[in-house]
Amino acid sequence: MAERAQTYHVFETAGGYCGIAWNDIGITRFQLPTKSAEATERNILRRVPGADPGVPTPAVTEIIAAVRRYFNGENIDFSGVALDLAGQEEFFLQIYNALRRVGWGHTTTYGTLAKELGAGPKAARDVGQAMAKNPVPLIIPCHRVLAAGGKVGGFSAPGGATAKVHMLELEGVNLVPPEPAQQSLLL
Repeated sequence: MAERAQTYHVFETAGGYCGIAWNDIGITRFQLPTKSAEATERNILRRVPGADPGVPTPAVTEIIAAVRRYFNGENIDFSGVALDLAGQEEFFLQIYNALRRVGWGHTTTYGTLAKELGAGPKAARDVGQAMAKNPVPLIIPCHRVLAAGGKVGGFSAPGGATAKVHMLELEGVNLVPPEPAQQSLLL
């Protein structure tokens, strides 16, 4: 099967410079914000070698506008964005489809996603692998997946866990642990 030609575009948001790549089927890659257009372009081209810079199609222009609104704190639903995830493992595609149903301001856990797909608790590790290999973070909202007990867990995007927490805060999710109900005996 021949590779489809891909085009990419780098654009600025309130969170930094994002990148998006697409083909005639849909979005193939998304780059979460970095501090510079050059870093974003390098990251996109590392993942989509041979892609050409280009002018976004009307559909891609709409997605870019939605991403900008997202990083300005607006509730945006990316679940209807057309994607081309060719080459992904079948189980990963199932995970991504389930995750696309986790909406703005909501979170889930690796274990909950595994269970939802009928897999055992050990499959939570597979869910983690799928998150690490997510080609379109934000559009497939891997930042909404937490470790057991509401812990942040890993995040392989630029900025790591700090970026994940920031994105969740944009959505009104507060991950700061609550104050202990009982005072310490040591005053």
